[in-house]
Order: sequence, then C-alpha cells, then structure tokens
Amino acid sequence: MSSIENKVVVITGASGGLGAHLAMDVAKRKGIPVLLARREEQLKIVQDTIFQETGVKAPYYALDVSKQENVQGVFQRVFIDLKEIHILVNNAGFGVFEEFAEADWQTVESMFSTNVLGLMACTQAVLPYMLQKGSGHIINIASQAGKISTPKSSVYAATKHAVLGFSNGLRLEVAHKGVVVTTVNPGPIATDFFTLADQSGNYVKNIQKFMLQPSHVSKKVVEAMEHPVRELNLPWWMNAGSTLYQLMPRVVETLGGKSFRQK
Repeated sequence: MSSIENKVVVITGASGGLGAHLAMDVAKRKGIPVLLARREEQLKIVQDTIFQETGVKAPYYALDVSKQENVQGVFQRVFIDLKEIHILVNNAGFGVFEEFAEADWQTVESMFSTNVLGLMACTQAVLPYMLQKGSGHIINIASQAGKISTPKSSVYAATKHAVLGFSNGLRLEVAHKGVVVTTVNPGPIATDFFTLADQSGNYVKNIQKFMLQPSHVSKKVVEAMEHPVRELNLPWWMNAGSTLYQLMPRVVETLGGKSFRQK
C-alpha cells in the first residue's frame, strides 16, 4: 500500500507539464490529486485523462494564484469538499528570459506575484490547518536557477531565490510542529514552460539534450511525498555546479562563460 493512498494532494499549475504528470502519478498510487490552475478547460482534460487511466476522480478548481482573494476562496472550497489537505505542491509559475534592461515592469511584477506571492498565499491557506492537525507536507517547486543565476534569467532567478529563502525559513518555523517542507530544484524540464520563457527557441535548441523529462521529475517528487526529504535536486551534476558556485562564485562565473549565455 502506498503511503499516499487516500491522501489529498493539492497541486497548483496542474493543467499541464509537470503538474499534470504529478497528478497522474499521485492517482496511480491511489492518492487523490486536486487540480488547480487558471485554464479550467485544460483541467477538465487532465481530469478525464486521469480517470480513464486510473479510475480516480480528480477534482479541479479554477485558480489564479496571483490573486490572493481567489486563493482564499478556492482553498475554502477544497476544505469544504474534501475536508482535509495532506500535501500541497506549489508548482504554478512561469518565466520570461530577457535582459533586465529591456524587461517589461508588468511582467516583472507578474512573475513575482505568481512565483513568489502566489506560492506564499497557497501555503498560508493550508498551513494553519496543518499546524492544528500536527501533520502535513508542503512541496515548493523552485529551480536550480534559485541557486545560480544566469544572463537573461535575472528576474526569474530572483523569484526562485525568494522561494528558496521562504522555504528554508518556513521549514525552521514548523520543524517541531509536524509539518514538513521540501524544495524541489530541477534544471530545465521539457514542458511548455519554454513556449513563453524562450520565445526565440534558442535556449531550448542549445540545451535540449540536457533537459529533464517531466515524467522523471514527477516520479522523484512523488517519491519525496512518500519519503520526505529537505531538498530534491535534479540533475545531480547541475546541483554539483550550484554547490561549487556557492564556494567559488568568481571561478564558476569565469569558467561558465559561454555556457551561461545559452539564452
């Protein structure tokens, strides 16, 4: 029996990409994935696919995480309908790769509203319940970009640095209260994230052979649901580079040179 069987697992950004894979893998382990995203018609497609393949009915709710009132209302409905939330996966997010000097300020604000404030709002919506119950698991999808920033990802990396900082502080706050906080730091994943982030297609072309498959990342995240860890870093060699960067930033930036300018 899976340790997430019959557990309610709320997943933001579940209309496609990694979020949809996570929902399917949770359902295959007889968990109850709750699908949250802005695109309601896409959520219905994911729900139907999950039911056809697993027989699990995955409830879905339209949610824009950047709107705090919307977050509060949707999570109240989830609690009313399902009574509890065992695991929250903060997966919603987006990026736009461009030089900061050319960045549109509305896009900058939107990235922070979704990637950081939206994640925090969803966490705050479930945390009091988890603390009262004395159990729960919050999984924040961050990025290797939160450990080492590169040209044209300064704003996106800043949001992921913020996610890591928030997660690390929160982990210490709840460490002795039964709630676990896991951060997931993947490298580039082959999803439609890059449709917006890399509109030229140059970055994907340059790093395609190194991109992670969402099915692989999803498998590792679900394993972390069943056996919680502090951090999940993928792939290992990219995380080794991030660790080296913390020790010798100037050396890594110098040696990185051209490879850092893939965008």
